[in-house]
Amino acid sequence: MAPHEIARERTWVLYEYPFNEGIRTMLRLEHLFDRLGVLASRDAPVDHHFALATIFEVMDVASRADLKSDLLKELERHRTQLQAYRGLPGVDERALDAITGRIEQAFAGLNALQGKAGQSLATNDWLMSIRSRISIPGGTCAFDLPAYYAWQQHPAERRREDLQGWIATLAPLAQALQVLLGLLRDSGTPQRMVAPGGQYQQGLQPAGAAAASGPKVYQLLRVRVDAADGLVPEITGHRLMVSIRFMKPDAEGRLRGAGTDCRFELSLCA
Repeated sequence: MAPHEIARERTWVLYEYPFNEGIRTMLRLEHLFDRLGVLASRDAPVDHHFALATIFEVMDVASRADLKSDLLKELERHRTQLQAYRGLPGVDERALDAITGRIEQAFAGLNALQGKAGQSLATNDWLMSIRSRISIPGGTCAFDLPAYYAWQQHPAERRREDLQGWIATLAPLAQALQVLLGLLRDSGTPQRMVAPGGQYQQGLQPAGAAAASGPKVYQLLRVRVDAADGLVPEITGHRLMVSIRFMKPDAEGRLRGAGTDCRFELSLCA
C-alpha cells in the first residue's frame, strides 16, 4: 500500500437463517422489539403510531399458544447445561454465575407473566379499537378514531410515557429472547469461507467417530459479507445440508448470480 493510501475500514452485513420454526419466531419477535425501541424513542406522532402498530404485531406473533412454555423450557435447558460446567478446570466461575443469573432472571420474569405476552393489553378497549382498524388502509383517520387522534396531539413526553407503560407488559418476553438468542449466537464460531463461482454447500451431519456421539442439531446459520462486495446471500437449508447462492442486484434491482468466487464468514450455532 502506498504511503498516501488509507486502509478501508470494512463494513459488514450480517444475514441469519433459522433452521426451525421456533428460532424463526424468536428472530421475528426480536426484529419487532428492535423496531419498537427505535420508534418509541422518537417524538413525532407518526413514529408513535407505528410503535403502536409494532406492539400489535408483537402480540400477533406472541399469540402462539406454546411460545411461552417453549421459551421457559429453553431457558431451563441452558441453565441445566451450564450448571454441569461448575467445578471443571478452566471454567470461569464468575462468568458462569453472571450467565446463569441472567437466565434465572429471564425465567422468573417470563414465568410470572400472566397468560400470553400482551394479554393485559388485550383488555384495554381503547387500544383494541385502534388495533381493529390499524390494518385498514387509512383506517385510523381522525373521523374514524377521534379519541386516538386526540392522543396523538399530546406532548411527545406524555405519549412516550404511555408507550413505555404498554411496552413494559412485553418486557419479560423481550428479555427472554435477548438471553436465548445471545446464548445461541455465542455458540457459533465464525469461519472464513469461499464460495466458488458464488455457490456454497455444506453438510451438517458429522462423519466418522464424531457421528457415533450423535448428530449435532444446528438451529441458526449466520453469514457475514463485506458491504463493499454488494453480495446478497440466498440461503436454503435443513438439518442435513445448507446451500448458499450469492447474488448481486442489477441496475433495476433484480438479483443475478454473482458468478465469481465470493468470500464470506460462516457461523453455525447449535
